[in-house]
Amino acid sequence: MPFSSIGKHASGGAASDQPPLAEPSFAERARTLVYLGRIGSLSTLSRKQPGFPFGSVMPYGLDDHGRPIFLISTMAMHTQNLQADPRASLLVTQDDAGADPLGASRVTVVGNVLRLPEPQVAEARKLYLARYANSKYWVDFEDFSFYCMEVVDVYYVGGFGVMGWVSAAEYDRSQPDPLADSTTEIIQHMNADHKDALVLLAREFARIESEEATMTAVDRLGFQVRLKTADGMRGARIAFLREVGNPAETRKVLVEMVQQARSRAG
Repeated sequence: MPFSSIGKHASGGAASDQPPLAEPSFAERARTLVYLGRIGSLSTLSRKQPGFPFGSVMPYGLDDHGRPIFLISTMAMHTQNLQADPRASLLVTQDDAGADPLGASRVTVVGNVLRLPEPQVAEARKLYLARYANSKYWVDFEDFSFYCMEVVDVYYVGGFGVMGWVSAAEYDRSQPDPLADSTTEIIQHMNADHKDALVLLAREFARIESEEATMTAVDRLGFQVRLKTADGMRGARIAFLREVGNPAETRKVLVEMVQQARSRAG
């Protein structure tokens, strides 16, 4: 998988005297966020008010290329808009944004939304039902059809000052982070049971003294923390000692890092 150094625009990462830390590319982070999402905001071009965007709450499935799949009715205004002009965008936001939504990750996928040809419907039906079991009650209604967004461009925002465009080709080539399905569990466990360890890790690996540390994100290359310091709140990224691919490897490397930090502190 590709990776990049600290964000394309800016970063609240390691201290200024530290080298840039490896982290997933914007393309990989965008794919991960869209993979984890279930509902987005679909903006279509209004037929009634030409040139104005029309927003709709939109559940979506996802194919192997990261293309959003929609099951929509001809009676819906957004469907009528798409039939007149297929250009649209889908905004997907981080679920656990908490009290600071502007500091959370989000991604806008821009593309053309077109009705799927009949040979592709069976696969779309399968993947969509896997995400939305209740849709079995209306999936075969005559007025419902499957549509797919052909991605033209992607804009990723990873929080304050971390943002950039991702080409459709980069997005297509990327894959969701291997920890994607486990991030919530890992973060909740660390914040509930190992807050002191996070303070220690921030001191040793980010060179930041803090009164309190909270893990806010984790991926195969490292994790983000939000730190309460004497000078106020700040964020930092801490790289793992090596790349991980599953929760067991993540736990092992975190234990090693804590042991290393304690031995140096002692």
